[in-house]
Amino acid sequence: MIGRQDRRQQEMFVPGNLEALVPDDHILKRVDRVLDLSWLREEVAPCYCADNGRPGIDPEAAVRLMLAGFFEGIVHDRKLMRQAQVNIAMRWFAGYNFEDTLPHHSSLTRIRQRWGAERFRRIFTRTVEACAAAGLVRGDTVHVDATLIRADVSWESLSDDWAEATLRENHSDDDKEPPPAAGKKRAARPRKKKKKPKKRSSTDPDATLTTSKKGFLMEPSYKQHTAVDDAAGVIVDVAVTTGEASEGERLMQTIARVQETTHSKVERVTADGAYAHSANYAACEEREIDAVIPPQRAPRPKRPLPASRFKYDAKNKVVHCPAGQKLTRNSPAKKGCLFRGEARTCGRCRLRTSCISPSAKVRTIIIVHGYEALLRARRRRALWDEATVNWYKRHRWRVEGVHGEAKTQHGLRRAARRGLPNVAIQAYLTAAAINLKRLAACFLPLRRLLNAAVGLFNSFSYPDRFLFKFSLANRCLIFAVA
Repeated sequence: MIGRQDRRQQEMFVPGNLEALVPDDHILKRVDRVLDLSWLREEVAPCYCADNGRPGIDPEAAVRLMLAGFFEGIVHDRKLMRQAQVNIAMRWFAGYNFEDTLPHHSSLTRIRQRWGAERFRRIFTRTVEACAAAGLVRGDTVHVDATLIRADVSWESLSDDWAEATLRENHSDDDKEPPPAAGKKRAARPRKKKKKPKKRSSTDPDATLTTSKKGFLMEPSYKQHTAVDDAAGVIVDVAVTTGEASEGERLMQTIARVQETTHSKVERVTADGAYAHSANYAACEEREIDAVIPPQRAPRPKRPLPASRFKYDAKNKVVHCPAGQKLTRNSPAKKGCLFRGEARTCGRCRLRTSCISPSAKVRTIIIVHGYEALLRARRRRALWDEATVNWYKRHRWRVEGVHGEAKTQHGLRRAARRGLPNVAIQAYLTAAAINLKRLAACFLPLRRLLNAAVGLFNSFSYPDRFLFKFSLANRCLIFAVA
């Protein structure tokens, strides 16, 4: 016989509490066992008036609502509050009953603006400390990488940089150089290709155009710099910059923050070729850090005598050319020092035609800072052993796997809001959610073992229970002594 269900039930009576309606293996229930936000009220107390105004939302409830959304991949406040209206697990996780009224979605926006990005970074840092206390973070080996986050702007909002346009429009004729006098010719200058004006978004000026590959279209993006511990894949550092920021120039800053957070010395760091700067190799050698970073290939020579044919003497600070002549230090450059030959020596050199152009008088070589460390890294790359290769393989699936997890499961592929502080808050909460998942998974096998022991204990009779407790106590004592 076909059954019939009355769907027009107007009243509901639920015996017990909401916790009984949430499954034990639900992600929010597992995270609730390891999440500690008791310190948060004192942390955000300076943001509120102590004796004026109406009571605001409980800080812990607000953060729990945000984290519940990130666990479900919901990054927008409107969608989060719609889901929390009907999701029993979210209500229980945030501390709201069936009859309680949930806060308005705009309240979460005001909370983010009032607290600031630094307090949300403190929430992320607390998750790192909790994972370290549980033994999930060693801190000796970290994997560093960067990823792009698409900005929340449309293509129609992109326009040329307004500053350059304003200067071009306000450029008067008085600023121009006077024409040369009659009978005199102006010295010829090499023509330089004019730079194209940068495009920026009028709705989000912090986002910059960048791309991750040459074949990909440039998009307005932010860049997240991530450091992942090797032990259990815990994120130990997160920083967000504009898309055009160089990740290689921020490596040592990342290592310094990791050591400050984990209170341990970094002994090994892995990164891809974007971090293969000579200054990074030199800084890692100075701090006794094993840098597993493959150096980039030397550029193709544009002349018959490339710069690689010149030998640098670091002790005497001179450069020897293939003809045996010396190039002395002339002036500092942007990222190194400029070495220049003598005009009389280069003028009668037998290799002049293959070394310099017909219009040039001398050959100049730029030696970047940390050039000796770069040469040692290149020689080491050719002799990488199996252990070093395995460390670099772990880098690829450790940190790049975390980026994929954040984008596919927690909504970090595209920024939910505009502005650098808002994107940083989104990155901090995403990293905190991933760390809490690692922490909850660490305690899951122990809880299953305890539940099995309790079930086995309840199945025994009274005399057997006494023997079981005595045997278990002895085993625990032996384990503690060992």
